[in-house]
Amino acid sequence: MVDLRRRHFITLFGGATIAWPLAARAQQASMPVIGWLGSGSPGPSAPLVTVFRQGLAEAGYVEGRNVAIEYRWAEGQYDRLPALAAELVRNQVAVIVASPIPAALAAKAATATIPIVFSAAADPVNLGLVGSLARPGGNATGVNFFQAELSAKQLGLLRELRPNAARIGVLVNPANAKVEGLTKDVIAAAAALGIEVEIVHARDSPEIEEAFAALVHNKPSALLVGADSFFFNRRVQLATLAARHAIPAVFFNREFAEAGGRMSYGSSLSETNRHLGIYTGRILKGAKPDELPVVQSTKFEFVINLPTAKALGLEIPPMLLASADEVIE
Repeated sequence: MVDLRRRHFITLFGGATIAWPLAARAQQASMPVIGWLGSGSPGPSAPLVTVFRQGLAEAGYVEGRNVAIEYRWAEGQYDRLPALAAELVRNQVAVIVASPIPAALAAKAATATIPIVFSAAADPVNLGLVGSLARPGGNATGVNFFQAELSAKQLGLLRELRPNAARIGVLVNPANAKVEGLTKDVIAAAAALGIEVEIVHARDSPEIEEAFAALVHNKPSALLVGADSFFFNRRVQLATLAARHAIPAVFFNREFAEAGGRMSYGSSLSETNRHLGIYTGRILKGAKPDELPVVQSTKFEFVINLPTAKALGLEIPPMLLASADEVIE
């Protein structure tokens, strides 16, 4: 009788040990899944993913606990984005987070039903991502972080740094969907300041080297690096080349200055990605994209890397230093 009771206990215990993993797997399978569609690469984008998770946590979701994330990265090869977006759609993710514009456009083309939360560095209405900022309509909403509209400010900072600058190089990625608009904005802003512009192109790492070789040969007074996620991935290479060839440059995000770039002016990508996380969480809780107005980023950061400037032999005007949000010593 004792042996029978013991055998019965062992059977129940053994059954429980089998059931627990099955229950855990079932719980994991029932988690909502976020599809992350990134134009860039996982390593350079890691800080932005971290703040996205922070925003997601503010909305009540923690990766691995009550939500899962499938990551797809184009590694700066924008022609890969349509296939990656289609893969996320086939996997029936609950929401697609697409950043920045090339990924957002690919996601929008891939689905009209799965909610999309995007980050856009240009007007999302003109891009066809939403019907209006206040009432997006359709299946997409997100954050507009105004990179494309900042060319005039960036050129003005270069003019303060180099008052006699007559010609400035502008590096853009021809594979970027917004390159034409960015180029027009820069040319118009430069004309208003009486500055000649030299446009150089780069869509991969070797072409960045070639672009700097051309800049060194043509000797512009300074360099403006146009907003682009591939350039963000290559920020160490760009900052290093600008320093090596003693070209005063302005970049479009603080991360460039942190990587050794001379100075940067642009929207806060940390704040942008935090908002992406918050909106994604709200959609997972049942909000519809057309109920969530596009967030207009209002946090801009001007950062100066003082050691880099000194290494280039550049004297920073006191007024420029005083206007900086941060000076890296």
